[in-house]
Amino acid sequence: MKTENGKMKVGIENAKFQHRLSKIAHVSSILIILFGISACATSSELTDALSAAGEVASAAGYDGAGAVLNAGASVSKAMEEITPENEYYIGRAVAATILTNYKVYSNATSEAYLNKICNTIAINSERPELYNGYHVKILDSTEVNAFATSGGHIFITRGLLACTDSEDALAGVIAHEIAHIQLQHSLKAIKTSRRGEAVFSVISAAATATNAQLATAMSDLTNASMEALNNGYSKSQEFDADSLALTLMANAGYDPAAMLDMLNQLKAAQGEKSSGMYKTHPSPDQRISNVNSELEKVSAPADTKRYRTARFAKNK
Repeated sequence: MKTENGKMKVGIENAKFQHRLSKIAHVSSILIILFGISACATSSELTDALSAAGEVASAAGYDGAGAVLNAGASVSKAMEEITPENEYYIGRAVAATILTNYKVYSNATSEAYLNKICNTIAINSERPELYNGYHVKILDSTEVNAFATSGGHIFITRGLLACTDSEDALAGVIAHEIAHIQLQHSLKAIKTSRRGEAVFSVISAAATATNAQLATAMSDLTNASMEALNNGYSKSQEFDADSLALTLMANAGYDPAAMLDMLNQLKAAQGEKSSGMYKTHPSPDQRISNVNSELEKVSAPADTKRYRTARFAKNK
């Protein structure tokens, strides 16, 4: 009788120990995953970490071990590089969303003029080609704003165009949006979102023992891009876009100092407004300060603005 009680007691203690061990494995698995994501590990490194976590959980008798292993596919997918083709189709979906909120201003002459400026800047940059090229559309809105999607779609409102007083200043607006595209600011927002979804998916799978998979639907990616557009990029990203825009302008033969003209026009038009570009960009004063410091690093081309005066006036 004593022996049976002794065996029963040992069995209970083993069960308790096994349960504690499974909990430790559960927590360890999640920590390994989170550490791998936050450390920006490669896809293969994260998969290895997940496999190790799953094996630990499996050895501990944790029922959700398979879910942890299956979640590896989600993380791997989240870490995949977005191809130029994907970049275009994501950007096109975002562009379609923008056009549900704004009407296009139909003026073939003005649109052609803006696209010539855009292509001149792009062709003289380090990334002259995209999957389907760069394209500019005018939005029929008095709001002062501009948008750019990862697919190369650039939208400028009539309100912002009205703030420009030269082709070079207008080139500054377009160069800033091209810079956002070339620096892949919206894609970085998407990748951040995809990793966030992966973390959520993995934790959910480990916690509930289900085979949760990463949501890769286009709508989710579009929402991530739209969130970046609506909330604005970080100040550092806006400053980086201005800095690259100066180089893009100079390489295309435009006067980079015209960016200051543009920003001063924006400052004058801003007043007490807090919507449009004023909502999604640093203040004109902050951008002016940044541009002034960055201009010293850019080699300005010969002053040829006078040759573009008549062309600008004709299209204004």
